[in-house]
Amino acid sequence: MKKLLILLIIQLLFFLSCQKKEQHINDIKEVLFMQEKYWNEGNIDGFMLGYWNSEKLEFSSTSGVTYGWDNIKSKYKKSYPSKSSMGELRFQINTVKLNSDTTALVDGEWELLKKTDHPKGTFFLTFRKFNQEWLIIKDYTTIEKKQ
Repeated sequence: MKKLLILLIIQLLFFLSCQKKEQHINDIKEVLFMQEKYWNEGNIDGFMLGYWNSEKLEFSSTSGVTYGWDNIKSKYKKSYPSKSSMGELRFQINTVKLNSDTTALVDGEWELLKKTDHPKGTFFLTFRKFNQEWLIIKDYTTIEKKQ
């Protein structure tokens, strides 16, 4: 009887651990879904809520590395001065890998549907959980070269 009770407790702990992991993954995906929503509304301020508001925030791309939430926000606003210039953003999340209860790696693909062009590429994100909120602390985004 004692062995059966121990086995049941182990199974319960495993089940709870899986549920917690799934909740973290869903929370991370929700950050990206909200970013997509804000972008498509032309709301860069809302889009930036998915990023860690810190000077240590890092955004890397083929054009170099930018540090700091304010600098990244300014760069977005300069590159996309109007809703029409932003196009419609679509994310495809390929994998979410939890490294711990407070860190995760996400890789996926993005595309912008615009009247004049159709840029797309990949992203690799590092998320960190602050209190109860998952935020992007590092963003490496690539763009496909036009053929």
